[in-house]
Amino acid sequence: MGRPALMILAISLVTLSAVHGTIIHVEAVEYTVTNQAETAPGGIIFNNQIGAGYAQQTMDAATQLIWGLFQQTTAADRKDITQVLLLIVENIVINGQSYPAVTGNNQIQVSADYLNGYNGDVKQEFTGIIYHEMTHVWQWNGAGQARGELIEGIADFVRLKANYPANGWAQPGDGTTWDQGYSVTARFLDYCDGLRNGFVAELNKKMRDGYSDNFFMDLLRKSVDQLWSDYKAQYGN
Repeated sequence: MGRPALMILAISLVTLSAVHGTIIHVEAVEYTVTNQAETAPGGIIFNNQIGAGYAQQTMDAATQLIWGLFQQTTAADRKDITQVLLLIVENIVINGQSYPAVTGNNQIQVSADYLNGYNGDVKQEFTGIIYHEMTHVWQWNGAGQARGELIEGIADFVRLKANYPANGWAQPGDGTTWDQGYSVTARFLDYCDGLRNGFVAELNKKMRDGYSDNFFMDLLRKSVDQLWSDYKAQYGN
Protein backbone atom coordinates (compact mmCIF):
# COMPACT_ATOMS: atom_id res chain seq x y z
CA MET A 1 0.00 0.00 0.00
CA GLY A 2 1.36 3.41 -0.89
CA ARG A 3 1.68 6.27 1.53
CA PRO A 4 -1.58 8.24 1.78
CA ALA A 5 -1.54 11.85 0.69
CA LEU A 6 -3.83 13.71 3.04
CA MET A 7 -5.22 17.19 2.67
CA ILE A 8 -7.90 18.80 4.78
CA LEU A 9 -9.27 21.54 2.57
CA ALA A 10 -10.18 24.56 4.68
CA ILE A 11 -13.30 25.58 2.80
CA SER A 12 -14.62 28.91 4.04
CA LEU A 13 -17.97 28.90 5.77
CA VAL A 14 -19.48 30.99 2.98
CA THR A 15 -18.63 30.22 -0.65
CA LEU A 16 -19.93 31.88 -3.81
CA SER A 17 -21.18 29.32 -6.32
CA ALA A 18 -19.85 29.99 -9.82
CA VAL A 19 -22.67 27.89 -11.27
CA HIS A 20 -25.76 29.76 -10.14
CA GLY A 21 -24.34 32.78 -8.33
CA THR A 22 -25.90 31.64 -5.07
CA ILE A 23 -24.36 31.72 -1.64
CA ILE A 24 -23.57 28.22 -0.36
CA HIS A 25 -22.91 27.69 3.34
CA VAL A 26 -20.43 24.85 3.65
CA GLU A 27 -18.30 23.01 6.14
CA ALA A 28 -14.88 21.52 5.50
CA VAL A 29 -14.72 18.17 3.75
CA GLU A 30 -11.57 16.08 4.09
CA TYR A 31 -10.27 14.39 0.95
CA THR A 32 -7.82 11.53 1.34
CA VAL A 33 -5.98 9.98 -1.61
CA THR A 34 -4.08 6.70 -1.40
CA ASN A 35 -2.29 5.04 -4.30
CA GLN A 36 -2.43 1.31 -3.58
CA ALA A 37 -0.96 0.46 -6.99
CA GLU A 38 2.20 2.53 -6.93
CA THR A 39 4.33 -0.14 -8.62
CA ALA A 40 1.76 -0.97 -11.32
CA PRO A 41 2.06 0.91 -14.64
CA GLY A 42 -1.21 2.76 -14.04
CA GLY A 43 -0.18 3.63 -10.50
CA ILE A 44 3.05 5.11 -11.82
CA ILE A 45 1.04 7.09 -14.39
CA PHE A 46 -1.15 8.42 -11.59
CA ASN A 47 1.86 9.59 -9.58
CA ASN A 48 3.70 11.09 -12.55
CA GLN A 49 0.90 12.60 -14.62
CA ILE A 50 -1.92 13.31 -12.14
CA GLY A 51 -0.78 13.30 -8.52
CA ALA A 52 -2.55 13.19 -5.17
CA GLY A 53 -2.63 16.98 -4.81
CA TYR A 54 -4.40 17.45 -8.12
CA ALA A 55 -6.80 14.63 -7.28
CA GLN A 56 -7.75 16.32 -4.00
CA GLN A 57 -8.22 19.69 -5.69
CA THR A 58 -10.45 18.05 -8.30
CA MET A 59 -12.53 16.28 -5.66
CA ASP A 60 -13.14 19.62 -3.96
CA ALA A 61 -13.90 21.40 -7.24
CA ALA A 62 -16.36 18.64 -8.13
CA THR A 63 -18.06 18.98 -4.74
CA GLN A 64 -18.49 22.72 -5.23
CA LEU A 65 -19.92 22.25 -8.74
CA ILE A 66 -22.30 19.50 -7.60
CA TRP A 67 -23.61 21.54 -4.67
CA GLY A 68 -24.22 24.41 -7.08
CA LEU A 69 -25.89 22.32 -9.78
CA PHE A 70 -28.05 20.54 -7.20
CA GLN A 71 -28.90 23.86 -5.48
CA GLN A 72 -27.75 22.44 -2.17
CA THR A 73 -27.14 25.78 -0.48
CA THR A 74 -27.17 24.58 3.14
CA ALA A 75 -25.91 21.56 5.03
CA ALA A 76 -29.53 20.47 5.53
CA ASP A 77 -29.87 20.07 1.75
CA ARG A 78 -26.93 17.67 1.49
CA LYS A 79 -25.75 14.35 2.81
CA ASP A 80 -23.86 14.59 6.10
CA ILE A 81 -20.42 13.72 4.74
CA THR A 82 -17.18 15.06 6.16
CA GLN A 83 -14.63 12.76 4.50
CA VAL A 84 -14.25 11.24 1.03
CA LEU A 85 -11.56 8.65 0.31
CA LEU A 86 -10.03 8.07 -3.13
CA LEU A 87 -8.12 4.83 -3.72
CA ILE A 88 -6.06 4.04 -6.81
CA VAL A 89 -6.33 0.26 -7.05
CA GLU A 90 -4.74 -2.15 -9.50
CA ASN A 91 -8.00 -3.13 -11.19
CA ILE A 92 -11.76 -3.25 -10.66
CA VAL A 93 -13.61 -6.35 -11.84
CA ILE A 94 -17.26 -6.98 -11.00
CA ASN A 95 -19.01 -10.09 -12.30
CA GLY A 96 -16.22 -10.58 -14.80
CA GLN A 97 -16.42 -7.05 -16.21
CA SER A 98 -13.72 -4.40 -15.78
CA TYR A 99 -14.70 -0.90 -14.68
CA PRO A 100 -12.76 2.40 -14.67
CA ALA A 101 -14.09 3.33 -11.22
CA VAL A 102 -16.65 2.50 -8.55
CA THR A 103 -18.05 4.42 -5.59
CA GLY A 104 -19.63 3.28 -2.34
CA ASN A 105 -19.76 4.43 1.28
CA ASN A 106 -18.04 7.75 0.43
CA GLN A 107 -15.11 5.85 -1.06
CA ILE A 108 -14.07 6.13 -4.71
CA GLN A 109 -11.86 3.51 -6.34
CA VAL A 110 -10.14 4.23 -9.66
CA SER A 111 -8.55 1.45 -11.69
CA ALA A 112 -4.83 1.78 -12.40
CA ASP A 113 -5.27 -0.70 -15.26
CA TYR A 114 -7.77 1.69 -16.85
CA LEU A 115 -5.42 4.65 -16.51
CA ASN A 116 -2.62 2.61 -18.06
CA GLY A 117 -4.72 1.50 -21.00
CA TYR A 118 -6.35 4.86 -21.71
CA ASN A 119 -5.55 6.25 -25.16
CA GLY A 120 -5.65 10.02 -24.86
CA ASP A 121 -5.24 12.74 -22.26
CA VAL A 122 -5.26 10.59 -19.13
CA LYS A 123 -5.35 13.56 -16.75
CA GLN A 124 -8.45 14.96 -18.44
CA GLU A 125 -10.13 11.55 -18.42
CA PHE A 126 -9.26 11.11 -14.73
CA THR A 127 -10.80 14.51 -14.03
CA GLY A 128 -14.03 13.52 -15.76
CA ILE A 129 -14.14 10.28 -13.81
CA ILE A 130 -13.81 12.19 -10.54
CA TYR A 131 -16.70 14.52 -11.41
CA HIS A 132 -18.85 11.47 -12.22
CA GLU A 133 -17.89 9.53 -9.10
CA MET A 134 -18.16 12.54 -6.76
CA THR A 135 -21.73 12.92 -7.99
CA HIS A 136 -22.42 9.43 -6.65
CA VAL A 137 -21.08 10.58 -3.29
CA TRP A 138 -23.50 13.53 -3.08
CA GLN A 139 -26.58 12.64 -5.13
CA TRP A 140 -29.80 11.17 -3.73
CA ASN A 141 -30.77 7.75 -5.09
CA GLY A 142 -34.49 7.68 -4.45
CA ALA A 143 -33.97 5.76 -1.21
CA GLY A 144 -32.85 2.84 -3.37
CA GLN A 145 -35.94 3.02 -5.61
CA ALA A 146 -34.43 4.86 -8.59
CA ARG A 147 -33.11 2.74 -11.46
CA GLY A 148 -29.36 2.59 -11.72
CA GLU A 149 -29.40 3.92 -15.27
CA LEU A 150 -30.90 7.21 -14.06
CA ILE A 151 -28.37 7.44 -11.25
CA GLU A 152 -25.55 6.99 -13.76
CA GLY A 153 -27.18 9.44 -16.15
CA ILE A 154 -27.27 12.14 -13.50
CA ALA A 155 -23.59 11.53 -12.74
CA ASP A 156 -22.73 11.88 -16.43
CA PHE A 157 -24.94 15.01 -16.59
CA VAL A 158 -22.65 16.57 -13.96
CA ARG A 159 -19.60 15.43 -15.93
CA LEU A 160 -21.12 17.06 -19.02
CA LYS A 161 -21.73 20.33 -17.17
CA ALA A 162 -18.15 20.22 -15.91
CA ASN A 163 -17.09 20.07 -19.59
CA TYR A 164 -15.29 16.74 -19.30
CA PRO A 165 -17.23 14.46 -21.67
CA ALA A 166 -15.56 11.14 -22.39
CA ASN A 167 -14.41 9.85 -25.75
CA GLY A 168 -17.17 7.94 -27.50
CA TRP A 169 -20.03 9.58 -25.60
CA ALA A 170 -23.52 9.61 -27.08
CA GLN A 171 -24.38 12.75 -29.01
CA PRO A 172 -27.62 14.72 -28.43
CA GLY A 173 -30.51 12.66 -29.74
CA ASP A 174 -28.70 9.33 -29.57
CA GLY A 175 -30.09 6.30 -27.78
CA THR A 176 -33.06 3.96 -27.84
CA THR A 177 -34.62 4.69 -24.42
CA TRP A 178 -34.40 7.60 -22.01
CA ASP A 179 -33.16 5.32 -19.24
CA GLN A 180 -30.40 3.71 -21.26
CA GLY A 181 -28.01 5.22 -18.76
CA TYR A 182 -24.73 7.11 -18.72
CA SER A 183 -24.24 9.61 -21.57
CA VAL A 184 -27.52 8.77 -23.36
CA THR A 185 -29.51 9.63 -20.23
CA ALA A 186 -27.21 12.58 -19.48
CA ARG A 187 -27.98 14.14 -22.87
CA PHE A 188 -31.71 13.63 -22.28
CA LEU A 189 -31.49 15.20 -18.82
CA ASP A 190 -29.63 18.14 -20.34
CA TYR A 191 -32.55 18.56 -22.76
CA CYS A 192 -35.00 18.46 -19.85
CA ASP A 193 -32.89 20.98 -17.95
CA GLY A 194 -33.17 23.26 -20.96
CA LEU A 195 -36.97 23.07 -20.73
CA ARG A 196 -36.87 24.06 -17.07
CA ASN A 197 -33.72 25.59 -15.67
CA GLY A 198 -32.73 23.65 -12.57
CA PHE A 199 -34.77 20.58 -13.52
CA VAL A 200 -32.02 18.13 -12.55
CA ALA A 201 -31.57 19.89 -9.20
CA GLU A 202 -35.30 19.59 -8.50
CA LEU A 203 -35.34 15.98 -9.65
CA ASN A 204 -32.47 15.18 -7.29
CA LYS A 205 -34.31 16.88 -4.41
CA LYS A 206 -37.38 14.75 -5.08
CA MET A 207 -35.18 11.64 -5.07
CA ARG A 208 -34.15 12.21 -1.47
CA ASP A 209 -37.00 10.08 -0.11
CA GLY A 210 -38.13 7.95 -3.06
CA TYR A 211 -38.55 7.83 -6.80
CA SER A 212 -41.30 7.77 -9.42
CA ASP A 213 -41.29 8.42 -13.16
CA ASN A 214 -44.14 10.79 -12.33
CA PHE A 215 -41.51 13.25 -11.08
CA PHE A 216 -41.02 14.22 -14.75
CA MET A 217 -44.73 14.99 -15.04
CA ASP A 218 -44.65 16.95 -11.78
CA LEU A 219 -41.79 19.13 -12.97
CA LEU A 220 -42.32 19.39 -16.74
CA ARG A 221 -46.04 18.64 -17.19
CA LYS A 222 -45.28 15.81 -19.59
CA SER A 223 -44.67 12.11 -19.07
CA VAL A 224 -41.09 10.95 -19.38
CA ASP A 225 -42.05 8.91 -22.44
CA GLN A 226 -43.54 11.99 -24.14
CA LEU A 227 -40.47 14.00 -23.26
CA TRP A 228 -38.28 11.31 -24.79
CA SER A 229 -40.39 11.35 -27.97
CA ASP A 230 -40.11 15.15 -28.16
CA TYR A 231 -36.37 14.92 -27.58
CA LYS A 232 -35.88 12.36 -30.34
CA ALA A 233 -38.04 14.39 -32.73
CA GLN A 234 -35.99 17.50 -32.08
CA TYR A 235 -32.88 15.70 -33.37
CA GLY A 236 -34.69 13.95 -36.21
CA ASN A 237 -34.19 10.42 -34.96
